[in-house]
Amino acid sequence: MPAARRRRGRPGLDVTAVLERSVELFIERGFDGTSMEDLAQHVGITKSAIYHHVPSKDALLGLALDRALSGLEDAAADTRAMDGPALDRLESLMRRSVDVLVERLPYVTLLLRVHGNSAVERDALTRRRRLDRFAAGLVKDAVAAGDLRPDVEPALTARLLFGMVNSLVEWLRPASTHTADELADAVTAAAFDGLRIT
Repeated sequence: MPAARRRRGRPGLDVTAVLERSVELFIERGFDGTSMEDLAQHVGITKSAIYHHVPSKDALLGLALDRALSGLEDAAADTRAMDGPALDRLESLMRRSVDVLVERLPYVTLLLRVHGNSAVERDALTRRRRLDRFAAGLVKDAVAAGDLRPDVEPALTARLLFGMVNSLVEWLRPASTHTADELADAVTAAAFDGLRIT
């Protein structure tokens, strides 16, 4: 049997490779603006080959968003397990979030662009809001300890801090010469030098 016929419907790509290529197109065109036909052409396989790996376009989106969120949730879990002042834990959470963003850049970029248009997106936003509340709690605790300025509402402070982290997706590229540590140093210095009480 010719090689081309043997591969039909059974691509030489695993689900991770299909996911990576799909995320590229979701970012470029938007999830709603991308059809399964578009995905098949972009990935270089048939639609049936994509369905061999996942049951739907929404399932692909769910896998992609979970890749971003699971990394951020792991960072939050590690932070919860830490001892020490809330300010140190907040800084650690920011640094770990930068690590996740650099390591999983396309997935975090996609996460930051979802609007809640589907059940998959709404679930992702619910998970993000849990992370937001955890960060706001750390800010509140750091304010109560006298380590951060009390004149900015904690939830707003947390949004501003992690908005700074998230803004990296607007210009950071996979081939960037900046390391995650360098980026985390820059973000935390910019953030805390203006908020810390000395």
